[in-house]
Amino acid sequence: MRVLVTGGTGHSGSYIIPELIAAGHEVTGLARSDASAAALSALGATVRRGDLQDLDGLKEAAADSDGVIHVAHRQDLLPTGGINAVAAAEIPVMLAYGEALAGTGKPLVAAGSIGSSGQLGRPATEEDPALLVGDEHKGTLHARNVVETTVIGLAEQGVRSSVVRIANISHGTSDRAGFLPMLIALAKQNGFASYPGAGTNLWNAVHTRDLASLFRLALEKGEAGSYWHAVEDEGIPFREIAEAIGSRLDLPVVSIPMDELMLPGHYGFIANIVTKSYPVSNNITRRTLGWEPTQPSLLADLDNGHYFPEGRS
Repeated sequence: MRVLVTGGTGHSGSYIIPELIAAGHEVTGLARSDASAAALSALGATVRRGDLQDLDGLKEAAADSDGVIHVAHRQDLLPTGGINAVAAAEIPVMLAYGEALAGTGKPLVAAGSIGSSGQLGRPATEEDPALLVGDEHKGTLHARNVVETTVIGLAEQGVRSSVVRIANISHGTSDRAGFLPMLIALAKQNGFASYPGAGTNLWNAVHTRDLASLFRLALEKGEAGSYWHAVEDEGIPFREIAEAIGSRLDLPVVSIPMDELMLPGHYGFIANIVTKSYPVSNNITRRTLGWEPTQPSLLADLDNGHYFPEGRS
């Protein structure tokens, strides 16, 4: 297949492109700068100059392809408009893909969030739809659910659209700005690793190489209107993540009382995220697509040491 990939030089995309090429696909990557173009070429992709604001260009690129994988976001909007602005900017992009691919049965696979179905009191499955977004979700990760529902809705227009819900933590050697680097930096700053309350809330994770293989499988044989769960570790107590960080840095590991999480030096604006529990199942994804994670687990990857290039503190 001739596949258009957006966000191809990012943490996920830089794994997705080699995965596609190794499987025999021809990849075109969208680049808005010379640096991105060079990085895409180094990965083996054909370069198409453009950006997410050029909707006509995106429609043309999508129409010229046999399928689209979309993992790009307008990160430049975060400082001024937050996640709501990022989500709002993605809707026209998805609709542009829909115009280009309508009635073709060609695949569109977009990145989503594992927490989009909300706190269900049980492990979330691929059959749980994304929460409808209301005023109470403004400024939260759920604000981006409108993107997921837009993508799923394109199935009614003859697009083989699906969403890969990505785990809380996508870990690997290219992870430089995710939750793990943030938690590690916080531990170094404070002189201790920490967890909220008892630390029994569950987080989930996936190695980015396994994530890339799931995007490929969803592209190749995913059914229209489907959600897929890119989760290997389905539920890791947050305390165990903190303990692994503390061990690598030779730092103590402490509990932060729930009423102190927002205080300076603790979790700040991510406090409402780190306290949540995200139990999740990947059974449907594995059974339907034949996806089998093969890479190191989160705790094993932390022990590998690449998140700590300077060694122990």
